[in-house]
Amino acid sequence: EIAQCLVDSEMCIRDRPKIVFMRKRKILVLSITIVAIALILETCILRYVNEKNAQTTSSVLLDRVIAVLDKNESSEERFVKSLKDDYIVRAKAISYIVDAKPEVEYDIDELQKIASLMSVDEIHFIDETGTIYSGSIPKYFGYSFDSGEQMAFFKQMLNNYDLTLCQDVTPNTAEAKEMMYAITWNESKTHMVQVGITPKRLLKELKQNQISNVVADMPVYKGMEIYVVNSKTKIIEGATDKNKIGKKILTSNKNYQYITRKHGNYNVSVSISESMFSQNNIVAILIVGIYLTLASCLLVLMLSRVLKEKYEKEKYMYTSNTDGLTKCFNRRAYDTDMEKLDLNTEWAYISLDLNGLKQANDSLGHSAGDELICAASNCMKFAFASYGKIYRIGGDEFVVWIQNSVSNLDSILQVFDATVHDWHGKYSNSISVSYGVVKSSEQDFDSVQEISKLADERMYQNKKDHYTASCNDRRLSLIHI
Repeated sequence: EIAQCLVDSEMCIRDRPKIVFMRKRKILVLSITIVAIALILETCILRYVNEKNAQTTSSVLLDRVIAVLDKNESSEERFVKSLKDDYIVRAKAISYIVDAKPEVEYDIDELQKIASLMSVDEIHFIDETGTIYSGSIPKYFGYSFDSGEQMAFFKQMLNNYDLTLCQDVTPNTAEAKEMMYAITWNESKTHMVQVGITPKRLLKELKQNQISNVVADMPVYKGMEIYVVNSKTKIIEGATDKNKIGKKILTSNKNYQYITRKHGNYNVSVSISESMFSQNNIVAILIVGIYLTLASCLLVLMLSRVLKEKYEKEKYMYTSNTDGLTKCFNRRAYDTDMEKLDLNTEWAYISLDLNGLKQANDSLGHSAGDELICAASNCMKFAFASYGKIYRIGGDEFVVWIQNSVSNLDSILQVFDATVHDWHGKYSNSISVSYGVVKSSEQDFDSVQEISKLADERMYQNKKDHYTASCNDRRLSLIHI
């Protein structure tokens, strides 16, 4: 029995990867099945809801179309009125300018400059008979109020010297260009001043506000169409399907239901496809809710497990490679990285060690020592973090490996020295760090150990110089004790 148990355990261990794979595949298949069923049921529900709301939606669409048409008409009228007032003001302003400088009345170049200054395209001077005798465009000289229907609009000016007029957008007599003309008598009533402007903004807005454009941009559900039909000609002037503009509407189509309202000179209609009215069981809503809930719970559960495993893995990698006190890379990370280094690239190796840490621990306590260690690491991060990695490999021993901007190392070290010099803490007023630097440009190195040894020698020499300069040689201190 014991032997059989051992055999069973061995088989269980051997087959465990296969079992895990089978379970994962079953979960995947189950999840896909649940989601597929949920999507099918959701499609049925949407169809059911759309059919129920079709009548209400069509009524809302009719109200919206009519409201937009009314708004566009009102907006267009206000905009045209404001333009007319503005153009009349420009005509009067040009009249004042010419009255003040009579010599420009026949100077075409000066009149063109004034036209540009006043943002108008044409300036015309018209005598008491209604004939153009001067202006900024010589080819129009000789045209009169009798030259065509467009100019005949201004004949009433001849009988009323106090009248000012501005024409709607109309093709001009000479070239049939879309223009707006404003006209006024000058101050002395000796001639009329007329300005012509191409109302680009107005033409653009009128184009945008055309029924065909307004209706075409309105959103509708699939199976629904909006039509704006001329009530007299029965011709479609606006539709969400632009291909039907200009055609006659056919309300006798059995596949569609039409809901129509009359608005001014138009009949506004919404057509609804009969396919939108097919009935579905309301129970589908409850079923899809249950399936969506199950699918969501399952997916959330699976996702949470994956995220948890990923988080635990990342957490393990972080904690295993990070020093707990300083949050620098630890000795393990140092050893791992040093094994992968390519010594043929450009680099700098810096060995660093705190000065006076033992004295701080003995006299001020370990809190002061920890403060100095953290301060040193923060100074290193500030100076070196952008250029390489920082490792804490011992109590107060650090290594910085730089691979970026090695040519600027002197400047980087100056930043580090300045940062260390300016530091002040809670327990200690200052901090001192000795370091030794080795660069790849010095010689061809065979190993990291060789580099580390040379950097340590230079660091200890720097430390010795520091204690000698501060008259605080550690060996003398020990002898004194």
